[in-house]
Amino acid sequence: MATKEEMYSKVVPRKNRQNRPMTVKHGSTLDVFLSMGFPKGRALKALASTGGKSVQAACDWLFSHVDDPFLDDPVPREYVLYLRPTGPLANKLFEFWHQSRQLCGKNKAHNIFPHITLCQFFMCEDSKVDGLCEALQNTVSRWKETFPLPLSLELYTSSNFIGLFVEEESAEIIKKFAADFATEAMSKADVRVEPHKKQLHVTLAYHFQPNHLTALEKLARGVDLKLGCDWVAAVYSRDIRFANHETLRVMYPYTPQNDDELELVQGDFIFMSPIEQSSTSEGWIYGTSLATGCSGLLPENYIAKADECDTWVFHGSNSFLTATASAGASLYDGGLRRRNQEEQGPGEALSLPSNVICQPMLMLAKNCRSSLVKRDLYICRHGERMDVVFGKHWLSQCFDSKGNYIRSNLNMPTCLPQRSGGYKDYEKDAPITVFGCTQARLVGEALLESKSIIDYVYCSPSLRCVQTAFNILRGLQQENQTKLRVEPGLFEWTKWVSGNTLPAWMTAEELAAANLGTDITYKPHIPANKLGISEPYETYISRSCQVMREILAECKLKGNNVLIVAHASSLEACTRQLQGLSARNSKDFVQVVRKIPYLGFCACEELEDAGIWQLVDPPILPLTHGPNHSFSWRDILFQD
Repeated sequence: MATKEEMYSKVVPRKNRQNRPMTVKHGSTLDVFLSMGFPKGRALKALASTGGKSVQAACDWLFSHVDDPFLDDPVPREYVLYLRPTGPLANKLFEFWHQSRQLCGKNKAHNIFPHITLCQFFMCEDSKVDGLCEALQNTVSRWKETFPLPLSLELYTSSNFIGLFVEEESAEIIKKFAADFATEAMSKADVRVEPHKKQLHVTLAYHFQPNHLTALEKLARGVDLKLGCDWVAAVYSRDIRFANHETLRVMYPYTPQNDDELELVQGDFIFMSPIEQSSTSEGWIYGTSLATGCSGLLPENYIAKADECDTWVFHGSNSFLTATASAGASLYDGGLRRRNQEEQGPGEALSLPSNVICQPMLMLAKNCRSSLVKRDLYICRHGERMDVVFGKHWLSQCFDSKGNYIRSNLNMPTCLPQRSGGYKDYEKDAPITVFGCTQARLVGEALLESKSIIDYVYCSPSLRCVQTAFNILRGLQQENQTKLRVEPGLFEWTKWVSGNTLPAWMTAEELAAANLGTDITYKPHIPANKLGISEPYETYISRSCQVMREILAECKLKGNNVLIVAHASSLEACTRQLQGLSARNSKDFVQVVRKIPYLGFCACEELEDAGIWQLVDPPILPLTHGPNHSFSWRDILFQD
């Protein structure tokens, strides 16, 4: 086979390519692949797996799947035909899905974007995908004049289902359209399509908790069914091997340490089957990468649950209103973001197929937020802490017998604040490192650059949180204007505190004397003496919810934005019930907290009409960096 460079040299330059309707018309691209030396089966598989978008996208797919053990497997993909809305109604449905997920958590309707199912999933050979999409185009052309537009929909609710049902007369016409497509697909692509025989509908919510019915029904009634909408017929496909697997999104990159481990690239997706997890160690799972097709073990805290349709491939759509066919248009006009579709040239990093469907429930961007927003709430974890970097016995490295501080590493601060209880109080209340200060300042500078306004800052009494909050204010250039409100109620779950006593925190006066900008007049909502050691999980969750509601009530003026600097657990415990969600069980809670790094940052907005808060995209980028272990030239380089 030709080398990669030789293959790329034969690819038609991007500037000379022409846009054609229906991406799967890839006869010419197949010829290019065959001339490059690729086997026909692999070329067809690559084109089908990327929606026939382009030679470049299919090349990238092939090169990333060189180690895929199933690359030459003849099993075809599974396809489905949907009606999907576009225009104002689609935007409203997207808004419903976003708000319902924030209010009540994910239900099974969130696994697939809003649609009307026209047939069951069916298999189509890679070599017949051209004919399948030609069949769709021909069928839509015949039905343009008789398709029922605007489509009449009616809201229906039950104890575990909410949806929009198509009016019966219109539904019969659509079913005839689906049956005609099935006939055309058999003729053009030799595939057997079973049209949907049940009532046609758009699912809004199902398999949700009974206590969420009222809230979901209220949101559903807010969807104006008279909004304009162009319903388009669209073809999607999925890898049949993973139809019954759980879909996971890679959140952090991971380099394998052993031969049986899987390399992780941020943004990739992992397919995981529960039956393959019986022999895995705690904290690890076995899965298969969408980007490479390779399988192996991976750390559980590097991934998060994704939606089923996140990995589907979009092959093309046809409108009943216009004469054009769409091959790469956004699934929702203004509502759904697609992944970056810029094609990559030789030598650039391989990526997932650009026409893999984008996650429908992505958080709304700052500039797309509702006009009903009242306030912003930001919650941030503290920076890198001394006792984690230098070990629990770091005090013995840094203090002599007289209690004098001695700096022994560049990442240790040049000096430490004086404590009334002596330096041993640092054992349970460690400061942050020099790099921890830098992390915090970077976050503050990013907030400043994004023009985010911070009116109030509250922090846990832990010194690491106070120092982090102060350095964020330094980055914001507000350290002389905004005072820190030290709130003991924001301290982490006390079950995690070692020993029989809580830390002896520095007083507000001591912190102010150490030039950490604390408000010595502030009266805590939950004083330190009200915290109990080894509190039950339910008590911690209740405390977190109580203190957050009281803080937000205290800063009740419209437009007052609040920054909370506390612990990893705070990002979950302080936001979940504000969204109207019930608390997770303690086991799931711990798994979430484990995935939150130093300076982990989240944002919430208040919805005026619902009186609740929703998670949104933070105004700043995430902060990622690698480890830097201890180095001693004497131990490593010096020889006797």
